Amino acid sequence: MKKILVRSLLAVVALTLVLSVVAYGLFRNSLPQLDGDIVTDGLAADVTISRDANGVPTIVAENRTDLAYATGFVHGQDRFFQMDLTRRNAAGELAELVGVAALNVDRRHRFHRFRARAEDVLVTLDDVETGILETYVAGVNDGLNSLDARPFEYFLLSMEPRRWEMTDSLLVAYSMFLQLNDETADRDIDRGLAYRALPQRVFKWLFPAGTEWDAAMDNSLPEAESIPGADEYSLTGQSVAAANSSAEWANDKSPGSNNWAVSGQLTTSGRAIVANDMHLGLAVPNVFYRARLKIDGTTNLDLNGVTLPGVPIMVAGSNGRVAWANTNSNGDWTDAVIVTPGDAPDTYRSPDGQKSISTIVETILVKGQPSESLEIRETEWGPILEETPDPGQTIAVSWIAHHTKSLTLGHLGLENVRSAVEALDIASTIGTPPQNLVVGDADGNIGWTIAGKIPIRPPGESRRPVDWSQSGGWSGWVRPEDYPRIFNPESGRIWTANARVVGGESLGVIGDGAYALGARAQQIRDGLFALNELSIDDMLSIQLDDRAVFLSRWRELLLEVLTPDVLIDNDKRVTFRRLLVDWTPRALDDAVGYRLVSEFRLEAGQRVIDMLMHPVRDRFGPETYLPVSKQFEAPLWQMVNQKPGHLLSKNYSDWNDLLVRSVDAVIEKHAQDYDDGLENRTWGEHNTARIRHPLSNAVPFLSGWLDMPAEKLSGATDMPRVQWPAFGASERFAVAPGDEENGYLHMPSGQSGHPLSDFYAAGHDDWVQGRKSSFLPGSSIHTLTLRATN
Repeated sequence: MKKILVRSLLAVVALTLVLSVVAYGLFRNSLPQLDGDIVTDGLAADVTISRDANGVPTIVAENRTDLAYATGFVHGQDRFFQMDLTRRNAAGELAELVGVAALNVDRRHRFHRFRARAEDVLVTLDDVETGILETYVAGVNDGLNSLDARPFEYFLLSMEPRRWEMTDSLLVAYSMFLQLNDETADRDIDRGLAYRALPQRVFKWLFPAGTEWDAAMDNSLPEAESIPGADEYSLTGQSVAAANSSAEWANDKSPGSNNWAVSGQLTTSGRAIVANDMHLGLAVPNVFYRARLKIDGTTNLDLNGVTLPGVPIMVAGSNGRVAWANTNSNGDWTDAVIVTPGDAPDTYRSPDGQKSISTIVETILVKGQPSESLEIRETEWGPILEETPDPGQTIAVSWIAHHTKSLTLGHLGLENVRSAVEALDIASTIGTPPQNLVVGDADGNIGWTIAGKIPIRPPGESRRPVDWSQSGGWSGWVRPEDYPRIFNPESGRIWTANARVVGGESLGVIGDGAYALGARAQQIRDGLFALNELSIDDMLSIQLDDRAVFLSRWRELLLEVLTPDVLIDNDKRVTFRRLLVDWTPRALDDAVGYRLVSEFRLEAGQRVIDMLMHPVRDRFGPETYLPVSKQFEAPLWQMVNQKPGHLLSKNYSDWNDLLVRSVDAVIEKHAQDYDDGLENRTWGEHNTARIRHPLSNAVPFLSGWLDMPAEKLSGATDMPRVQWPAFGASERFAVAPGDEENGYLHMPSGQSGHPLSDFYAAGHDDWVQGRKSSFLPGSSIHTLTLRATN
């Protein structure tokens, strides 16, 4: 019997080894060919693809269409599964690939019917765009088919990859709309709840246009609102129960991106310098893909920067004469429209009379399960939300992404511009989630404008649900000559960071789609003005700036609150205060004081929100998220400093009681979660990287192989170095056009999406450590030639 057990065990071990070897072989077979020749009928002439030690390709072609083909080829080789997820995410087709776990995402995104909209966009593209997209798609499919085995992810999922189509590239662009815009007008809807539940004066105070932290480039400042008096709003004698956290307040991991430019008058070379660090969700592989795209032919082209796998464009970078960079503009690109019922069922009122609501039925395929039908009702303004916080109000979503003209391949126009002015002129033709486009050229000129389509909104308030049954809503698109623009400001400096960048008429054109707090923009601005001469190295120093400028005043407040009387017989509070006294005013990975101050601010802010917003909860239900914007910092700071008694509920004896109890809540939370004391609660413990492969949760035994290391990270929200476990700089670069060899560019994870590739994590450590890595690809270690058949 013992021999039988031993033989059985050996057989199991042998079988496991054989299966492992087979699986490993299959995985290796899906690695791309990097050297030699591949003959293809998709080209007019031969193309070379050289890769450096980090896997960054330099693609050299004789014409733009061949260059598009080869770009698609390397994307298909290195990133096809990522591209597949991206197109499926936008189309609401993930469940077909991964099963019921993705069904809720599919329902949410299928609401927008982006696959049908992509078909509509496709017929509007001009001949140049269509030709480049067509050859790019051919390259993607040939790159995929050049692999000896399907990408390893499909092996794990027991699925076959589906070929790439032209509409899929448009879906990749739509996926960026989903990531960068408010896709269902949630902020407008939430603000509408507050507007209906609070006195108008109180609403205006709680939702200011900006704060003292604003750092607009035109130096405009919003008018500050004073605290409402007791005759306007009072909480005296009221008891307020704790509510669900405010979605925007409790989630302090707010999105952020930075870009700026300095003119040649501030540089030794006389060239402008452009810097960019676009902050997005972090995963493996990274959202962007580095590349150098060259044409050596009758028309020369040399593009360096980051591409987006799935589309044939350079998203940000330099063409040798002009560099361009992006940040999300946070303008008003989505509106919540109140749908007024008509006289007959399934009708609504519009300026043209009563119209019928159209109904579309979408079929969602689910792997291993029956398909699901999803009914979508639409108005002339957009689709109708089936669930809202107020069931008595029907809301349709009007979003620029639903309009055909909002999506183009206009980035192609940036490739050959020779000056900053030319780049600014191109901006209005670019169909993208509207971005702050910052440009600089080799002659030292700099500029800013909005890249993307800007709707013409009707007069009046648009930051809460509006009734368009009379006004009719958007009346077209802003003309190119009416786009806000800044060119060669006297200071020689331009900066954006998702906050308000202009005021007055220009702000009226862009609108307010929930701007970020201006603290980050202010810190960047001050960093740029601290020097009279700026270099490439200075750009990186500003990008990595993790000084706690914004939170410093909250630390001072805490030190005033934790008086000797408050500390008596309370060792935990004594320790808390000591850690504040000893703090380093930076969001370093080993910082304890920074973490405690940050958590105290969130806790105190939530308690104030609970009090001030309780009428919203009383009117719309106890589960209602309490709406608040990032600009809430203004009224909050007024409250904790002026301590108005009439705005304090009877839950607290005085304002110091609220603040001290906020300290105790932070202490108690850590006592429940840990048993080794406050001294060990570092920022890095809270801010540990979780840069993961999409399948690592499904195959946890492979997660150590698929994911990037769980490293403790410096940086936070209201500072240039925005960093959270799965959110941060998707790339960092700075470049002077025409002097690319002295620029730098790095990004998280690596070029390849294959864990057996040498390039899977190549360059990642430079990103973690903030080390400069070359803007240009390095020396070639692999060269693949795509041979044309003719």
